Amino acid sequence: MSVKCKVIIEAMDKLAPRSLAEDWDNVGLLVGSSAQTIHKILITLDVTKAVVEQAVKDDIDLIIAHHPVIFKSISAIRTDLPQGQILSALIKADIGVYAAHTNLDIASGGVNDVLANAFQLCDVRPLADNFSEKFCKLVVFVPETHREIVGDAIMTAGAGHIGNYSHCSFAVNGIGTFLPLDGSKPFIGHAGKLEHVQESRLETIMPEKIYKSVVKAMLKVHPYEEVAYDVYQLMNSGEKLGLGRVGKLVNPIVLAEFVDQVKYVLGVSAVSVVGDQNKLIKKVAVCGGAGASLLHKAAFAGANVLVTGDVKYHEGQDAAALGIAIIDAGHFATEQPILSYVAEYLSKCADDAKWSVDIKVDDINQDIFQIY
Repeated sequence: MSVKCKVIIEAMDKLAPRSLAEDWDNVGLLVGSSAQTIHKILITLDVTKAVVEQAVKDDIDLIIAHHPVIFKSISAIRTDLPQGQILSALIKADIGVYAAHTNLDIASGGVNDVLANAFQLCDVRPLADNFSEKFCKLVVFVPETHREIVGDAIMTAGAGHIGNYSHCSFAVNGIGTFLPLDGSKPFIGHAGKLEHVQESRLETIMPEKIYKSVVKAMLKVHPYEEVAYDVYQLMNSGEKLGLGRVGKLVNPIVLAEFVDQVKYVLGVSAVSVVGDQNKLIKKVAVCGGAGASLLHKAAFAGANVLVTGDVKYHEGQDAAALGIAIIDAGHFATEQPILSYVAEYLSKCADDAKWSVDIKVDDINQDIFQIY
């Protein structure tokens, strides 16, 4: 079946909730309409002129990019300037652009987890604590006859997970009362007559980010015309998320060998390195893109090396002073692995929901810096 852009947005929000993005960032649907029907999706790091030209040629409806096509505020769309040409071409071709930037960096399963997995790190955790997942509790009152139906809908929507346990809930029975007024169409009882019904108070816990979809699923199957439910914010803290990752190598190796591994895994011919090539590497920190700002956190976490991009001269000096090696593999190369992951994720969403949509990973863009 066809799929609307807003459904794709909902799927991307589950992978990388926009609430995780840094305050200075610009994420979400930046060009186009959420009501647009999507047949073809292109996934890319950057919305360049070449990418847009290829998207037009391939009849792409939606581009999902890591770097926002509109980052800083703009006061004009000048078609004699590069950004204006890109935006104009997108609008003329009715191509939407959705950006998942720092939210995809921070998210579990995002840019940095993919990078950590590429190096087969274990005992992985965030380098920085940017975000601590918040929880809320859903309490709903339902006739006893429908408790399992409503409960199953709530759990299927993602509620009820505590650690390694799913479908966690609590129910207690009692008497519910209500008086249907004129114009009502009660599931139980009659207008003008006070009703006493055997009901269950069903409660469960869920991440705050999914409560709207859980409530929507609950309302869809609840038999009452007007559903009595409450959502409470909790002090419970959940998964801690942040920029970068740090983890251990299963088999420690010296820096020179690890450099060769980085080049092989990321498909680059050369990297810039600070550190003794004989230094033993047991613990590795990674940050896709420009992550040298996490150098001190990586050293404090006990990492022997930080793999990232866009390292400046004085940041290299800081690494040497801290006694931690640093490998600059490039901004592009350290973020590129996320594209195939996003494609796989959306393909699974498409298979599960029977979307009729083609998903393609951009093969036009390449690292703007070339080694000669």
